[in-house]
Amino acid sequence: MTQIKAVDLPPRIFNIKGWIHLTQPSDLISAFNSALKKSGFKILNYTDHEFPLNGFTAFWLLAESHLAIHTFTNSGWSYIELSSCNKEKTVNFITLCNQSSFSFKWENEMEELNCTTEVKTN
Repeated sequence: MTQIKAVDLPPRIFNIKGWIHLTQPSDLISAFNSALKKSGFKILNYTDHEFPLNGFTAFWLLAESHLAIHTFTNSGWSYIELSSCNKEKTVNFITLCNQSSFSFKWENEMEELNCTTEVKTN
């Protein structure tokens, strides 16, 4: 029987958001499934929705948090946002995206978001 060891992680998230010049749902799914797996993320679940006239939204639930994509088909761009509790995997994801044949425009450098554990009282 495999034992699972609990790990107490500090309350922090590594976040990256930006745009990819791609809106075809099948290409987005393939590209990001591959990038997530090669980066070392564990995909727990995936769901998407195609809107009747145009537009597509996809969401990957990861053991390390999540990735969301929203297309803006008239512009040819899709918004992506990855949040993760694992810095190394997030850096790997950014590197793989930048090395791909797709055009990316990142809105920010990878941000580290921390939560203080102190409770403020008035």
